[in-house]
Amino acid sequence: MNKLHFLTAGLPLQTENKGYKAGLEILKNLNLDGLEVEFVHGVKMNESNQNAVKAFSQDENTLVTCHGPYYINLNSDEQEKIDASITRIIDTANMGKQIGAYSITFHAAFYMKKSPDDVYQTVYKSMEKICTALDEAGNKIWIRPETTGKGTQWGTLEEIVKLSKEFIQVLPCVDFAHIHARNNGLNNTYDEFSKMFEFMGKELGDDIFNNFHAHIAGIEYGLKGEKNHLIFEESDMNYKDLLKVFKEYNVKGAVVCESPNIETDTKILKDYYLSL
Repeated sequence: MNKLHFLTAGLPLQTENKGYKAGLEILKNLNLDGLEVEFVHGVKMNESNQNAVKAFSQDENTLVTCHGPYYINLNSDEQEKIDASITRIIDTANMGKQIGAYSITFHAAFYMKKSPDDVYQTVYKSMEKICTALDEAGNKIWIRPETTGKGTQWGTLEEIVKLSKEFIQVLPCVDFAHIHARNNGLNNTYDEFSKMFEFMGKELGDDIFNNFHAHIAGIEYGLKGEKNHLIFEESDMNYKDLLKVFKEYNVKGAVVCESPNIETDTKILKDYYLSL
């Protein structure tokens, strides 16, 4: 990575139903750096859209990532659902490679009333299968479990960093809004952000900051964690201090904005970062 890229989570709202070609042109006109393709209900994209996204991703100034379907739980009580989840992650990775994506992310698992250690071992076994399958297929795309926003979901920063140390192809997708919401309003100051970056550097090496994938958004939360995303103006998400820490660590890679007004808040992030 040669810089920090600011991506929208999906096509800009201005696209309406005009499709990928129009949406990608809007991103360029807004001087934004790319998008995260959202495979919400399944890994489906027609050939025309694949070609459009691939051509867009080949520009040295733009970047594409992918988000796997929401129907993923690598800790399900039913093995067939675990197997289906593994397949969805592999399908996302293969489609990502096809369209020139830099990395993929997904929500990995729920605790399902099991101990964190037991869930870790179960997720580890699935990740081993995923990485083996991708290695055999020659697919080197980055696989990034996402930090999650509710106490019922597996995926604290510590858990995902630990998993990342086990596999060459795995690194975190750090969703700072989720971390903030999961802890009922903590992890939202300059010092707290700095401690997260210090922890990642210590555990994964400073090269993680040259190869980063993050999510940022406004967020509503309660005692049980994340409720829903908000625009920055209506939230307490301290994105300014967060971006100062990004600047301090000279982070390169992808920052994906998931606010409801995606292109507006993505532009706010980029413009503020460039002003520092």
